[in-house]
Amino acid sequence: MTARLPYQYVVLRCVPRVDRGEFLNVGVVLYCQETDFLGAAWDVDHDRLRAVFPALDTDQVCEALAFVEGVCAGDQRGGAAAGRPTSQRFGFLKAPRSTVLQPGPVHGGVTTDPPAQLDRLLTQLVR
Repeated sequence: MTARLPYQYVVLRCVPRVDRGEFLNVGVVLYCQETDFLGAAWDVDHDRLRAVFPALDTDQVCEALAFVEGVCAGDQRGGAAAGRPTSQRFGFLKAPRSTVLQPGPVHGGVTTDPPAQLDRLLTQLVR
């Protein structure tokens, strides 16, 4: 029997105007402590974002998402946060901020394959 691994995830939301509370889902971060997996997947539909938020700089949103990828990967794109242990990096990414890119609430589940689950969540919640 394949081990079922618990995981946590947050949906990344593009929130151009925090005061209005409107957002579009643009990515997912998944953390599985048992395998020390931390990954981000994202998909920015530039036309859709511009249709809802015409003044938004969608390239800036992509840069913010690349930063999240860097934090997950532990590489230079993630700045100082990338040097922390995996659990602390997830804690950093799931913390609420008032920027254009915000994490939603933390959710959990179980999976046998964290990277494949990340892809499934991206398809279900973003695309």
